[in-house]
Amino acid sequence: MLLWPLVAVLGLCLGSFVNVVIARLPPMLMRQWHEEACAALDRDPDPEVAKLPHLNLWRPGSHCPRCGTAIAWHDNIPLLGYLKRRGRCAHCRLPISLRYPLVELAGGALAVAVAAIHGVDPAGLALLGACLTLLALAVIDLRTQLLPDVLTLPLLWAGLLYQLLFQPLMLGDAVLGAMFGYGVLWLFYWGFKLITGKEGMGYGDFKLLAALGAWLGWQALPLLLILSAGAGAVVGILAQLAVPRLRGQPMPFGPFLALAGWIALLFGAPLLAAYQALLLT
Repeated sequence: MLLWPLVAVLGLCLGSFVNVVIARLPPMLMRQWHEEACAALDRDPDPEVAKLPHLNLWRPGSHCPRCGTAIAWHDNIPLLGYLKRRGRCAHCRLPISLRYPLVELAGGALAVAVAAIHGVDPAGLALLGACLTLLALAVIDLRTQLLPDVLTLPLLWAGLLYQLLFQPLMLGDAVLGAMFGYGVLWLFYWGFKLITGKEGMGYGDFKLLAALGAWLGWQALPLLLILSAGAGAVVGILAQLAVPRLRGQPMPFGPFLALAGWIALLFGAPLLAAYQALLLT
């Protein structure tokens, strides 16, 4: 009986760490890219960039994103700390983004779902790691339209390692999944660009679908594309109808790939069987 509360608490804590990745990784990469570009061009760094604090995923400790005040340990308990302070900083009283508890809740829900469907074992923990990485990528892409290589490429290699350790007979399908996953979106990108002169998506989307192909095998790619493209089309149309100023604005594709990835990772076998049966009828 204690298993499910423990799994949920673990997921909430991991979701809290995902929040750290979401908040800190983009500015860390932006600073790194700026410094590398300045070094390559033999130029001094931009003074405004130089003033930014040096961040990593461990230091400094958790603090209010508005006033910078350190968050007390009892206010930093996943979900409960946010509810206790009613979504406001204890020091400046300014609101803290609802993203923080939502990501923590998503982490808890993913942990419970993986444990219920795949069990609590090393393979299940690996799948949970993949699901949480997809969560970080989805939110980062939604906020910045970036899918960092530092997350997509390890996700790809981890998928191949997962197959090697837990499903060695699937390793060949996983390698083909990574190759075809990258290649199909690469072809779409260049076809769209040649026809319209515009870029339909970024290279990060290629790498993310390649990573999902490594985790799920090439057979899952059509299902992933149908789910992600379908969800993207529905959300895009509804968003543009509800908010006219969004018409013509770029929309990140990563969150929809992540959504398709979660569905396939959690329910892939029965979904793929149903999809193949539908094709044969």
